[in-house]
Amino acid sequence: MTHLKSSIYGLGLAVAMFTACASEGGQQLTQSGLDPAKFDTTINEKPVKLYTLTNSSGMEVCITNYGGRIVSLMVPDRDGKLTDVVLGFDNIRQYADTLNSPSDYGSSVGRYANRIGKGRFVLGDSTYQLRQNDGENCLHGGGTTGWMNQVYDAEQIGDSILKLTMVAEDGENGFPGKVTAFTTYKVTADNTLDITWEATTDKETIINQTNHNYYNLSGDFTQAAYDQVLFVNADNFTPSDAAYIPTGEIRSVEGTPMDFRQAHAVGDSIHSEYDQVKNAGGYDHNYCLNTYQDGKGDDTQVCASLYSPKTGIFMEMFTNEPGVQVYSGNFQGVGRDADIIRKHGIKYPQHVSVCLESQKYPDSPNKKDWAQPLLKPGEKYYSHAAYRFSVKNE
Repeated sequence: MTHLKSSIYGLGLAVAMFTACASEGGQQLTQSGLDPAKFDTTINEKPVKLYTLTNSSGMEVCITNYGGRIVSLMVPDRDGKLTDVVLGFDNIRQYADTLNSPSDYGSSVGRYANRIGKGRFVLGDSTYQLRQNDGENCLHGGGTTGWMNQVYDAEQIGDSILKLTMVAEDGENGFPGKVTAFTTYKVTADNTLDITWEATTDKETIINQTNHNYYNLSGDFTQAAYDQVLFVNADNFTPSDAAYIPTGEIRSVEGTPMDFRQAHAVGDSIHSEYDQVKNAGGYDHNYCLNTYQDGKGDDTQVCASLYSPKTGIFMEMFTNEPGVQVYSGNFQGVGRDADIIRKHGIKYPQHVSVCLESQKYPDSPNKKDWAQPLLKPGEKYYSHAAYRFSVKNE
């Protein structure tokens, strides 16, 4: 077994270092070509493994309990060939090396997905200052010290279900309340990846979880995903300032490059001079879903979809949340990120993928007119997202 030891340097950044290496011979590879031995380790005295979920149709999802990260997701293309459609690494070393290989690939993000402006919010009579890991903002619950870089307790239930448990202490990264959180991944017979998040707290707090898969349904991670055809069931979006914090405005997509109500290729508008697209270097925006009305989301309706003309793979998304963040991999393949070798030995180009992240709107604790991410003692947080895969023969 390989062992990792984590040490804390500077501002609490955990840097994982390998201290031993065991034989990896004789291990059976996953359908996506992953070697489970490269994930079999210990981080912060907790065991880490690679778990494989399958269904009768041949779909395979590989997940590590380090950050609840989906490492590979294999679905059939129009010719029946299984294709890996998510970005990532092929070993735990790179996931855990947050200095040299920083990523949120495939993670179960918590305690609060997306950004909180200035890393600060007011709850009751108290003001809470969070870890500022994105300029002056808090991103994804603190980034390197958030849940995406913690080890979950894991329980695999049969071939198709994985339940992950996280206990976050009061004051963790500045958030109030001791929270017990559960992330459950399920692969269903109709080739759906179904994800539920549940949590309880001993003190009033905020919580907003999501999955951060980076999708390229062509399976070709050497090329930008410009031909991916995107649909978003949203009449409005939340414009952001230069630091990606929503201004508070709810703006119509009508007549703008933000409009994906009629599905079209991402590349059609990703280089637009429209201020929101230009400032972000692509798409990195929250859409206000039409499937969320009167304080309730309908997770039986398609809220977004993605399609690859190359493979015919079609992905439909469902959620009970009010928003979905569309991110087009604007920072991938840029600067030192261009030199990092990922899964299958590939260096990713810019815009190689599309993320579709279910969520409360970014910075919602500071926008009181928006759906709030509050969780109180005695209540249960529940969030649901599902991604259904099929093929088109057109």
